[in-house]
Amino acid sequence: MKTILVTVVFGVATLAASQNPAQPTPSAASPAAQPGATQAAPATQAAAPVIKDPAEYNAYVGAIKQTDPAAQISGLEAFLTQYPNSIMKTAALQTLMQDYQQTNNQPKTVETATKLLAADPTNERALFLLAYIDRLKAQSGDPNAQQELADAKKYGQEGLEDLPKFTKPEGMSDADFAKMKDQMTGVFNAAIGLADLQAKDYNAARKDLRGAVDSSPDFQKDFSVVYPLALAYAGPTPANPSVSPDPIDAIYFTARASVVAPNPQYQQQIEKYAKSLYVKYHAGEDGWTDVLAQAKANPLPPAGFTIKPAPTPAEQAHNMVTATAPDKMDFATWEFVLSNGSQPDQDTVWNAIKGKPVQMNGQVISATATEFDIAGSSDDIDAKKADITLNFDEKVPLRLIPKAGASLDFQGEPASYTPSPFMMVMNNGKLLKAAEPAKKPAVHHKTSSQ
Repeated sequence: MKTILVTVVFGVATLAASQNPAQPTPSAASPAAQPGATQAAPATQAAAPVIKDPAEYNAYVGAIKQTDPAAQISGLEAFLTQYPNSIMKTAALQTLMQDYQQTNNQPKTVETATKLLAADPTNERALFLLAYIDRLKAQSGDPNAQQELADAKKYGQEGLEDLPKFTKPEGMSDADFAKMKDQMTGVFNAAIGLADLQAKDYNAARKDLRGAVDSSPDFQKDFSVVYPLALAYAGPTPANPSVSPDPIDAIYFTARASVVAPNPQYQQQIEKYAKSLYVKYHAGEDGWTDVLAQAKANPLPPAGFTIKPAPTPAEQAHNMVTATAPDKMDFATWEFVLSNGSQPDQDTVWNAIKGKPVQMNGQVISATATEFDIAGSSDDIDAKKADITLNFDEKVPLRLIPKAGASLDFQGEPASYTPSPFMMVMNNGKLLKAAEPAKKPAVHHKTSSQ
């Protein structure tokens, strides 16, 4: 799971390439049919440019009328070579880009889109394809992924900036044009968001990737976008602690990513990861199957969706005090309540045990004739950290002073405590029997906070 988590941007293998969000296809420019008019218009232009040179016109029309993609490619390449400054250069490049895309020639599609942007810097179709292709190449582990992701972000930003000025192609319905713009918005936001995530700018990544997921149903089932969105919500890493994780959205979109994962192995791994996020936040598995069912049924969190968080340490301490009388608690529970509980809960425990003889087992950390430092809880024994100072009224004979690490049965009377770091002072210390070689007690397990 950590492999997927760490390498999502540059190491989703070929998963991103296997996703297939809908891509708008540029419309070919078509010349006027009248020989005397010598004009042709790109689909996005209202007024048709005029080709004044008949030879140039015939070369363009001859290429554009080809119905076989290979023949049209050959004709348009020849036209652009012969007439590099033609008024129809943008239209020819746009149609050529479409042809290369339809024939699955990605290198030539990128090359032609780059030329198209040089000729028409605000061409939305070229910006769209370059943002889309560079993002997928970066996610597929391409050696130039860093540069491709930077380029994808640049194209995405330019595309979003120019999108309001993008005019409806001739003959396209309003509904289809709206869908095309939604798809473009998603591609541009996804490109920007992936770059943000790689840069650990989690706030920006959440905004941009969520913009992509919200843009259309296509992106709501696109693993290459949904899973990075989940990681953005789950961030940050320790390198950027200024941004707080968004656990509820992280859990939901990680669960959703498992639903749209492209193969069973990824589905199982990511579902396991989503469940671990849920258990960590909720402090239990109860309710998890309902969350997963909602993620399967809804591409976005339903209205009012929430997850009950785990009780805070103070709430846990209160539950302990409510459930068990202080004189029935083990030492680790006393320590947890006295370290994390509200003042009334601390008082309840302390007033019940203060000055009362306590017999228990612990591990010696250090010892003198008048004072032993002892680890009383299992956690502190493991950490070799004292949490009890045991004071003796009379000096302990040298032969009875235990070595560090020895297991000790003793009695003491709680006299005072410090909540953080926790230390309880016990007076009137007594040795119940001679110290034994180190052993781990079977009880006194400290309750840990979630």
